[in-house]
Amino acid sequence: MSQIQSDPSTHNNPRPAFMTPQKLLPVEKCSLGCPILDCCMGGGIPCNSITEIVAESGSGKTQLCLQLSLRAQLPPFLGGLSASSLYLYTEFPFPTRRLHQLSSALQCQYPQIFASNYDPCDNIFLQSVNTADQLLDIMPQIESFLENSKTRLPVRVIVIDSMAALFRAEFENTASDLIRRSSLFFKISGKLKEFAKRFNLVVLVTNQVMDVVDSGEGVNEVRIGNLSGMYSSGRRVCPALGLSWANCVNSRLFLSKDEYESGLVGVGESAFLSRETRRRLHVVFAPHLPDLSCEFVIRREGVVGVNR
Repeated sequence: MSQIQSDPSTHNNPRPAFMTPQKLLPVEKCSLGCPILDCCMGGGIPCNSITEIVAESGSGKTQLCLQLSLRAQLPPFLGGLSASSLYLYTEFPFPTRRLHQLSSALQCQYPQIFASNYDPCDNIFLQSVNTADQLLDIMPQIESFLENSKTRLPVRVIVIDSMAALFRAEFENTASDLIRRSSLFFKISGKLKEFAKRFNLVVLVTNQVMDVVDSGEGVNEVRIGNLSGMYSSGRRVCPALGLSWANCVNSRLFLSKDEYESGLVGVGESAFLSRETRRRLHVVFAPHLPDLSCEFVIRREGVVGVNR
């Protein structure tokens, strides 16, 4: 742990050399492959910390995880980490078809990096996880894999998609279960932070949302982060897993989506109102980022930001 030190040249009026959050955070980051998204994230997803993406189903959180896992293989001068990824998935089936689609798009974008006999999907290692206890039980195996991996590229990205699914049905709303659940939160996040620091990893986890039905700011009227309220699909929502889990992550991003009427299509009696979906990425809290947001769209080649 760093100690506060005074400037030796000013003993008569010592001034402590305080550290700022920006100085404490690592500078190495993995690009999401889009200048607009990277700008919102201060350059990409940082190493040596846990970043969480919160969103309702269909908002694009899994696609961002797949996109990051693929782009991590690029060299640093292209925004990557020259690294493989370990992808722990808790919801089934795994989106294999979408992964191959994104992989093909990346190969077309960087043919000089990915030779014809090199499939980027080969550097994404998949592991299914069914319960929180199972995730904790395989932590020693994950550590051994990180230490002794003989992969073509070193593993420097861990994705857990999604954390909420591990706690969905296993725990009751009783005092003993809530205590056990919080204990698992801290044990799991503690190991992930240990791995992130020791191996300089990007750790990216996803979380789901639930509807807010009270009048307060979030569950139990607790507001966490920059947003006064989270809204998606016309509903007020909040992250699942509660305050205990919120204290386990270093940064939280929120993806919102809303449908709107974009205008009439056709003429006469056959005319109908066209509807489109607008998606935004919001920084809820992050020690190295201000309150930022940007709009994005999901295309065949991946998730990309848009200027409006």
